[in-house]
Amino acid sequence: MYPYGFYFDRTYFLVLIGLVISMFAQANINAKFNKYRKIRSKRGLTGAEAAQMVLDYNNYRDISIKRVGGSLSDYFNPMTKEVALSATSFEDSSIASLAVALHEIGHVIQFKEGYIPLRVKSFIVPAVNFGSRLSFPILLVGVFLSQPKLVTIGLALFSLTLLFQIVTLPVEFDASRRAILALEKTHILDESEIPGAKDMLGSAALTYVAATLATALQLLRLFLLFGNRSRRD
Repeated sequence: MYPYGFYFDRTYFLVLIGLVISMFAQANINAKFNKYRKIRSKRGLTGAEAAQMVLDYNNYRDISIKRVGGSLSDYFNPMTKEVALSATSFEDSSIASLAVALHEIGHVIQFKEGYIPLRVKSFIVPAVNFGSRLSFPILLVGVFLSQPKLVTIGLALFSLTLLFQIVTLPVEFDASRRAILALEKTHILDESEIPGAKDMLGSAALTYVAATLATALQLLRLFLLFGNRSRRD
């Protein structure tokens, strides 16, 4: 028996709940993406063309668009000012691809307008990366050596991941809101196509909610296992 004990305990159900939630959210977004990928937009613009149209509409001349590999691997890098679109989003004219591409443009608009949650997210990235690398090693060392302070530090570092995900939620929801506004304002999609884009982006947002819940459950489990004992020692 180690100082804190490693054995099967009932707190594992928290991890299982988080896993089920994440799997459900991922299955849901995959299903919605496949559904709306089959529906071509009436105007016929590709994701790259639509994204460039909105950039031009807002006079964002310093933002470039590039194609990357993978599926649903799209992102906006504010450091390089590049919008990266996966192959499907880049070249396809489906409602799904347009919604995903414009979601990334939503992040561009946030960046240009100085959206505060996005700035906070960018600011805490170094601390989160540091914490994610060291939280479990420090926690395990604290457990093996019966050092409550190290356990507390490990838990605190792990909690930075949850903080990051919580801050990410409004950023992602707002980017989707801006994407819908852009699709409507520039008439990339007509009125009958907008509900499909909203459905697609709503499912995508749920993956971030699921990830946040899974991390919260994992953190709760760690506190149940080690938090109380570290305070007693």
